[in-house]
Amino acid sequence: MLPLKTPERSPADLITSPEDVTYIFIDESGNLDFGPTGTQYFVLTSVSMNRPFPIYRALDAYRYERLEQGFDCERFHCSEDSPTVRRAVFDLIASELDGLRIDCLVIAKTKTDPALRDDRRFYPEMLSRLLRSVLQSELSRGAESFVIVTDTLPVRKMKRAHAKGVQLAIAEMLPANVSYRILHHASASHYGLQVADYCSWAVYRKWQRSETAYYDLLADAIRIELEAFEASAPDKNE
Repeated sequence: MLPLKTPERSPADLITSPEDVTYIFIDESGNLDFGPTGTQYFVLTSVSMNRPFPIYRALDAYRYERLEQGFDCERFHCSEDSPTVRRAVFDLIASELDGLRIDCLVIAKTKTDPALRDDRRFYPEMLSRLLRSVLQSELSRGAESFVIVTDTLPVRKMKRAHAKGVQLAIAEMLPANVSYRILHHASASHYGLQVADYCSWAVYRKWQRSETAYYDLLADAIRIELEAFEASAPDKNE
């Protein structure tokens, strides 16, 4: 966990209300295998939201319904959930799109320069590119503070890559008076991470398999869908 950008000041000094804080939850789809058995695309997705997180209430109610029905439901994970659960969760996310902002960076691996394919370089640079666009848009919207949350990673070097990518983007983008925190938490601890997982899966399936049924449910909340190594995509709200 990285410290506040301005450690001499406490969060209470910088934040006047929960609505001033933008949470950015980050997930990815695809793998980092650039060989013939690897996925064609790698997708980085962020979901931004502000408290009080209406989607949390909806997902929490559904999770407890599943528990009461006798199912062991610790968290929602799109690729592992049953088709019934997957559809229900996507419907819940689609019902709360007004409180979400979805941004994604799509990387075609065949277009990636060989010098960039090492994960110690690839992941930080791609994550920086995504966050640069997200932070610019959020700052123009009036965001005053950020909490950025990624899933806990089992591989130490990848965790370092996460932190480095976020640090680079934030150091370049945020004014000195804007605070931020970077956290690496298990996905079960935040519905925001679970929502990001679902959104990333939907975007990935669109690009990898040309399947758009779930993507179409989320389309109204997708602000930036940037294809790496192509011209920058504008924010759909600008």
